[in-house]
Amino acid sequence: MKKIFAILLAAAFVACSSENTPTEQSAPAPVKIDHAAYSSPNADAQQRVYDYMKGIGVFFIATADGDQPRVRPFGALHIYEGKMYIITGHKKRVAQQLAANPKVEFCAQKDSEWVRVACTLVEDERVEAKKAYLDAYPHLRGQYNENDDNTAIYYLKDATATFSSFTTADEVVNF
Repeated sequence: MKKIFAILLAAAFVACSSENTPTEQSAPAPVKIDHAAYSSPNADAQQRVYDYMKGIGVFFIATADGDQPRVRPFGALHIYEGKMYIITGHKKRVAQQLAANPKVEFCAQKDSEWVRVACTLVEDERVEAKKAYLDAYPHLRGQYNENDDNTAIYYLKDATATFSSFTTADEVVNF
């Protein structure tokens, strides 16, 4: 028993000695996401939501800022490689909120009808995706550039859209 204790004590000493203690810990390798491989599992439902929101022009996005909800207007949507995207800037508080919690809800209303979309936003940092978005909205090039560190585009993933009105039952679609 004394021999086992001595071996364990020696191993503990070696493990704790400064010569064997790493001075730097390497950060884990970032997980590479293949954004091009993902597309909406229900393109028809996505297109319906896109057409509805784009037709209205202004829609609202709710994010979480700690325990406080934050709602703001957006006006540009784009479909690229089978995914619906929004755009913002990394310098904006919305991007910081999305980094902390990517779950959001969109809302758009026209007359007595509206749609709410609950989803997770996934940032796509690829230059070609940013370029496609900005080519679709050239007026945003005054604010954004596909080659800068500020431009952030996000696509909707695991989306549930609820179409509602004052006169009909809710209709739920997933995309």
